Amino acid sequence: MKRLTLLLLGALALPAFAAERVISIGGDVTQIIYALDAQADLVARDSTSQHPAQANKLPDIGYMRQLNAEGILAMKPTLVLTSELAKPSLVLQQVESAGVKVVDVTGKTSLDAIPEKIATIGKALHRDAEAKALIEKVNKQRAQIPQQPLPVKVLFVMAHGGMRTQAAGNQTGADAAIRSAGLVNAMAAIPHYQQLSQEGVVAAAPDLVVVGEDGLRTLGGEEKIWSLPGLALTPAGQHHALLVVDEMAMLGFGLDTPETIVKLRKAAEAVKHD
Repeated sequence: MKRLTLLLLGALALPAFAAERVISIGGDVTQIIYALDAQADLVARDSTSQHPAQANKLPDIGYMRQLNAEGILAMKPTLVLTSELAKPSLVLQQVESAGVKVVDVTGKTSLDAIPEKIATIGKALHRDAEAKALIEKVNKQRAQIPQQPLPVKVLFVMAHGGMRTQAAGNQTGADAAIRSAGLVNAMAAIPHYQQLSQEGVVAAAPDLVVVGEDGLRTLGGEEKIWSLPGLALTPAGQHHALLVVDEMAMLGFGLDTPETIVKLRKAAEAVKHD
């Protein structure tokens, strides 16, 4: 009897977490959930959540900037882990009013944001130890990024179906990634994303052009890049200096971002030595 009482007391002392029904909003958020080995609790994700590949098997609640409360609540979640970039915020307020816990994950575009994201998600999912280990891994990757500035001008080209090709100015994820690599954003003088113009591109004189894999497919391949306004007349165009990246990895400041920034830096160093 005494042994049974001790066992019961021991069981009561253990933390008991009921299984959550989690919806993840934001590709960076979803990837971290998988990295913490907490994907068993996921019941749905948004359309930007495509990594790892198995996330695509989950029900899709739609684009993170065009959310609707009905679609989210239909999945009967107990927890919504959402990027701060998700919109409209009124929808998330409605979800919270319905009794669902909503946890905001920072949407800041900085390398420091990555450990913050991991810690927030780890705490919400009771995966603190796993989160600590993942943060250590990310910090080791960050340590590989050279700190000294390199005067190489980088142009990030955004190309999506149904929209005109644009260049990334300041106040963008691309700008933050370029600066994190110690490089110069060729379009830093303009805000946000602006349509490419021959005059602007020639004046910016980029040494290296960066484009996402999907963007390259949208444009129709590498040769089409150099036919964009003004690019053939730039140092990058004359040397065909092009880096193709995973767009989410570069812009999302998630788990793949440090490695992508290292690739960006190495590509810029190769350009500098040519």
